[in-house]
Amino acid sequence: MADIDGGESHPDALETALYRWMAANDWTFDEERAATELETTVPALRAALAWHVTAGLLHRDGTLPGRYIAVDPDVVLAATTSDLEQALRTGQARLGRIRKQFGDLKADYLDSVRRAAGAVELIPRLDQVRVALTRASEACRFEMLTSQPGGNRAPEALEEALHRDTSLLERGIRMRTLYQHTARFNGPSQAYVATVSTLGAEYRTAHQLFGRLIMFDREVAFLPDSHGSWGAVVVREPSIVDYLFHIFEDAWDQAQPFSEAATDGLEAVARDLDRTILRLLASGVKDETIARRLGMSLRTARKHIADIMEGLNAQSRFQAGVRAAASGLLNDTRLEG
Repeated sequence: MADIDGGESHPDALETALYRWMAANDWTFDEERAATELETTVPALRAALAWHVTAGLLHRDGTLPGRYIAVDPDVVLAATTSDLEQALRTGQARLGRIRKQFGDLKADYLDSVRRAAGAVELIPRLDQVRVALTRASEACRFEMLTSQPGGNRAPEALEEALHRDTSLLERGIRMRTLYQHTARFNGPSQAYVATVSTLGAEYRTAHQLFGRLIMFDREVAFLPDSHGSWGAVVVREPSIVDYLFHIFEDAWDQAQPFSEAATDGLEAVARDLDRTILRLLASGVKDETIARRLGMSLRTARKHIADIMEGLNAQSRFQAGVRAAASGLLNDTRLEG
């Protein structure tokens, strides 16, 4: 049963059914007949009736047994919610004052950021980064660029990005995103790209990327902080942003459209990954570094390495590198990027 004093102050299903039954029966409570017609018990109906009396919707008539006087529900609602509505108005007013107080500080903060060397802003927490990204996307005028290293993106992160990206594309914003080749083998990433591409977004992949980057209008860039805490560094200094933009453009020009891998390019991408792993092995790079650079788990990287060595019939990594070079695998330029 709904709670009038401390909890929700609306009628539950039985209380609603009883009210309608009594309205149809001249507001007279015949508990036996009502229990039969409403297919419930007399005690349950008595409790439901008590709720209506407590709520102020029904009052005993006193002139006839079982007869009640109904009160306009709008009047009862107004009386019941008046304190709540006043609390909401008070809360809204307080929220407005707090927003204004913080807003008054914003201009001074931005002035200090612009005066600071390099015009760099540190956002330490992930929740704050998400808010900053949302606001930057809402202010975006013509272009958003993203570099997302790593082969797998969590479904919840993709779901969060879908709303933001859809809103951008519907406003005519051009959106370009770089993934690593391993993203082509990730189901959630494939589905996400297929969905957003139909709205005009552009996606390409490369075997290695320069790092994580989100840029808006070639004016502000979000970079990861150096502590691995999922914080961000926001850069507004024009020369630095322009430098990052050209790094993105160079990587974009050498990357391959995601759609090719979605149809008939998976085999070529797999060859490119194997060739990249061979080059890194020949350079003496450790497994952990290979996995990080190619956006895959350490376990997946080691499986690729084992398969490559088995395919080359090599007993050591050095031998694998020598045999790959002799066979021309390291010089294969297909899907270079």
